[in-house]
Amino acid sequence: MKLRAAHIIVSVCLPLICSAQLMGEVMEWDSGFDDINIATHITTQNSVVSGSATATLHTDGNVEITADNSATAQLSCASDALITEYKVSFDSVGGTTGNDTPSWESYDIFLNSGSGGTATTVTHVESDDYVDVTLHVRASNSSGNVANAGTYTATQILTAHWVGP
Repeated sequence: MKLRAAHIIVSVCLPLICSAQLMGEVMEWDSGFDDINIATHITTQNSVVSGSATATLHTDGNVEITADNSATAQLSCASDALITEYKVSFDSVGGTTGNDTPSWESYDIFLNSGSGGTATTVTHVESDDYVDVTLHVRASNSSGNVANAGTYTATQILTAHWVGP
């Protein structure tokens, strides 16, 4: 079997959607996600690599975080693509926290309950207006395929929007 190396980078965009009735309330990403640069290469059929990055969400109400689920969220290089899966986890310092996704979800259903994925809600606790959100990405080869060598990139868009006070 010929070994191939894949370099993987995931960029994350962080839009916010604010309801007019809640203007004056706070919901913003205090820090953005750094690019997830997975230093380990995929070198065999069975290679599975992963990485993560953390951003801080400032909120004084309950919010839901959803993902874009478009083809740009799949790790690709030219005409080659990798199996791309995501999950999120949250800190629980101070009380405000989110619901960790229970398992890895494919890029096309990640954080989308209408497509079979699992939506996630951040529940606000008074006096704790910050929660760290960690995005995890995992990549592997499709069955019977070894990825071509190259730099694989994806852009995952996470959107926070109000669900209550």
